[in-house]
Amino acid sequence: MGILFAFLALASWGIGDFLIQRSTRTFGDWVTLFYITAFATVVLFPFVWRDLGTLFSSQPYLALFLVAGVAMTIGALFDFEALRVGKISVIEPIYAFEVAITAFLAAALIGEQLTVLQASLVILLIIGTFLVATKHWQHFRGIHRERGAWYAAIAAVGIGTANFVVGVGARETNPLLINWFVGVFIAAVTFVYLAANRRLGEIATGWRAHQRLILGVSFFDNAAWVAFAYSMLSIPIAVATAISEGYIAFAALLGIVVNREKLELHQKVGLALAVLAAVTLAAVTNA
Repeated sequence: MGILFAFLALASWGIGDFLIQRSTRTFGDWVTLFYITAFATVVLFPFVWRDLGTLFSSQPYLALFLVAGVAMTIGALFDFEALRVGKISVIEPIYAFEVAITAFLAAALIGEQLTVLQASLVILLIIGTFLVATKHWQHFRGIHRERGAWYAAIAAVGIGTANFVVGVGARETNPLLINWFVGVFIAAVTFVYLAANRRLGEIATGWRAHQRLILGVSFFDNAAWVAFAYSMLSIPIAVATAISEGYIAFAALLGIVVNREKLELHQKVGLALAVLAAVTLAAVTNA
């Protein structure tokens, strides 16, 4: 089931990132983030309310959840801003390194170890994802000057950290509770920011004009995080992250099938490598 949930997260993030870019360019970063997290706050509450007493009576759990909330807030805001101002061809390759950050934290902090074969496949998956996400190599000659590149780097650190903490939180409590708490935390932060900047009216205005977009981005982004959290209950955090990050290759595959896009030779190699590594990693982990 862990492998199945990881692939479900992959598919949901593949659609979610496309909708996030559209949403941030329509509503801005803060309003988009409020919509997504307010959705999680409302939809997940009926499934977690019985566990709230345990959460708020346990200081270690509460501290863990707060770390997740802070890391996710930082990662999501920089992620959204990178997608809003930057080029996908520059931003997505940087996100491939979230896997390395998450794997390092899992190994260093909870002693999670992969087999040599698993570690090799994770590395191949990172390389394949990086290649398929890289349209033109000239972007990297002056990548530090590309719009959104530094935002993407900070987002990779924040979300890589959040991946790890969400995994630990899901194992210590349950996947829905950690996702609900993070949703509440970020919704509160974004609401206060929007109120302080007299932008609360944008929430209602955006909802009236773009309900389908808001519901779409909220559903797929939250579905991805819930599936991701469930995947880590039964497989290593690094493996779950590596497989789910394959959404970048999945998006490229959709581009070929639906839009008949042409890939460069190195992207085709990367796509084949990412798919082969993901399938093999799933097989050896599930064995």
